Amino acid sequence: MNIRQGSLAIAFLPTDCKSTMENTFDVLIIGAGPAGSSAAILLAGAGWSVALIEKQLFPRRKVCGECIAASNLPLLSALGVGTEFERRAGPALRKVAFMRGAHTALTELPPATRSGFAWGRALGRETLDTLLIDKARAVGVQIFQPWSLNSVRGGPGAWRCELKTVGSKASATLCAPIAIDAHGSWEALPTGRDEGRRVHRATDLLAFKANFVGASLQDGLLPVLSFDGGYGGMVVADGRVMTLACCVRRDRLEALRHTAPGVSAGEAVEAMLRRECAGVRKTLSTATRPGAWIAAGPLHPGIRVHNDDGFFRIGNAAGEAHPIIGEGMSMALQSAWLLCAELLGAQREERVHTAGDAAWQHLARCRYARQWHQRFGPRMRLASLFAHASMRAPTADALLMLFKAWPGLLPLGAIWGGKTRCAVDAATIASLTALRGTI
Repeated sequence: MNIRQGSLAIAFLPTDCKSTMENTFDVLIIGAGPAGSSAAILLAGAGWSVALIEKQLFPRRKVCGECIAASNLPLLSALGVGTEFERRAGPALRKVAFMRGAHTALTELPPATRSGFAWGRALGRETLDTLLIDKARAVGVQIFQPWSLNSVRGGPGAWRCELKTVGSKASATLCAPIAIDAHGSWEALPTGRDEGRRVHRATDLLAFKANFVGASLQDGLLPVLSFDGGYGGMVVADGRVMTLACCVRRDRLEALRHTAPGVSAGEAVEAMLRRECAGVRKTLSTATRPGAWIAAGPLHPGIRVHNDDGFFRIGNAAGEAHPIIGEGMSMALQSAWLLCAELLGAQREERVHTAGDAAWQHLARCRYARQWHQRFGPRMRLASLFAHASMRAPTADALLMLFKAWPGLLPLGAIWGGKTRCAVDAATIASLTALRGTI
């Protein structure tokens, strides 16, 4: 069977799912962020019946640095949202700065290798996520939003998800031979497995984000912030709204809140940044914050793409890098494309396997995991090294001296971090895009 002939996948599903044909799909995708919606667009465009499950209504604010490296722009264009991205996104990011205390090391960013897509830009998640899910809806994806998962049962070849609508008693059962986990890393899926209770640790990193209007940040500048017990960044996104996002160790946050009782965690973090970082203080001197700080966490950096529970994983569900290098969006978009290339057989002759075959899915997961490690493993290690060095005074001060003495090091780090070269090659992009034109 050709894996693009999705209707035949019904033969592999449990009897109770076969009796409700409208709730039977070729693939279930859990989470409609950039990874989940991208995968939905690609698979639906190739003729698969796709259910996309998202528990939050869009548009919604989300803790995210909101930088989109130039390496992703060919992917957004191929997904059909490139024109809107170009129209709405913030200014082209051509410079990078490392800010610590009263000091700043400033240098040029390297352009991407793909002609016509040289510079990254920033776009708020309220806008980007809505663009992608609207495109998914337009290509025939059935979207369950806002629906939450009650349970996920079964396994490769016979998945069954029990859903309920958020805010009402309506429920549904969805079945498919393939399940893709794109729900991020903040919480576990309700699979019935014992995930273990996460113990709070002093070293936990908690993430914060706020938007500001009227900030004095130079167009095209991408500052990386270093402070004791954390790191962060600033960027001008769509509508000239500036995003300030950071990660703070739990013990540092508790100390900040102890010295400022009655103040919210986000406001305590903002006060600390204004006090300790001259670059932030100057940037915010003309700014106002129209909304509250939002927070999430703790972060759980690490690789989960190889979890042997039958799910295909993309985005943060597959692996979470320290956000100091701003590659979370890249890994979300690019991992979705890598997985879809594997599932659709776009890069090999194996186009006759059965999507509902658990053994075939196991081999596909292994091949995808190898590609994931090859393409994203190095930037995961770089992000971890840079993050830990930036949070500690002795190493952070040494980094600042190094960046000032060797201005080419920051651009080199951007290259090592994947900002100039996409993990998905041009041939794969062309192949998956062509599939959309054959249906």
